[in-house]
Amino acid sequence: MPTPPPSAPGAPDQPSRPAAYAAVTGPVTRGYERYAAQAAQWTRGYESRGGHVYCGAGCFACCDMPIRVSLAEAIITAQAITPEQARRVEDHARAVQANARTAPDEDAYVARHREAVSFCPLLDRATGSCSQYAARPTRCRDTFSAFSAHYCAVGTWEGMGRRERAEYRRKVARTPGTDGEVHFIAPLEHLSEPIWTAASRAMRAQWGLEVWGDFWTLTTLAADPAFMTRVAAGDRRGAAGRARQLGLGHPITLEME
Repeated sequence: MPTPPPSAPGAPDQPSRPAAYAAVTGPVTRGYERYAAQAAQWTRGYESRGGHVYCGAGCFACCDMPIRVSLAEAIITAQAITPEQARRVEDHARAVQANARTAPDEDAYVARHREAVSFCPLLDRATGSCSQYAARPTRCRDTFSAFSAHYCAVGTWEGMGRRERAEYRRKVARTPGTDGEVHFIAPLEHLSEPIWTAASRAMRAQWGLEVWGDFWTLTTLAADPAFMTRVAAGDRRGAAGRARQLGLGHPITLEME
């Protein structure tokens, strides 16, 4: 796995090995493992009762959605991707920044992300699979559909007429496993919540602050030694300043608590 480049002479010491962040990433990785086992068990029971999970290999209709992650998760991805993938992730992050700067509201931000920023650069469009499946973040793990991929694709809801929308709502309401509002399977999302809690606690314990935001933005920042040095020191202002210096500091895509 690639590691961040060494610090320049005279720069603050910067952990450059995956082990340097193990106290933050370890709880998340263990959470991924627990989630996989629990989700598999829940899904077996759901399907034995007649439910159906439509997601599977080659299905990627939701891979153009904006994704919010913790920096702990982003570090895991940053440590796994190749230099070429890191370049594509940074390009994607900059497209996200441009959208964040110009979108008039949250709905427009999400819609434009799906339509213009488009699919995750870690998606292999030829196979419809994630090229870094083992390092994918929580939101990519827990999003499962009780309807076909047609309903996950951008433009489907917008293209429905009044009657179609009413029928969609009726279908969602009578489909076990949904929250009654949308077609995604709610219990599988709920099972992932301990991962977010683990990330929150680990970041707070190690750094004295929490960092959340856009997946591609944080994955790019996680590979920047100057940003990570400031985060590791609990320097919220310094980390925010470094992110702005890199053009990756928009408040929609970077949150520090």
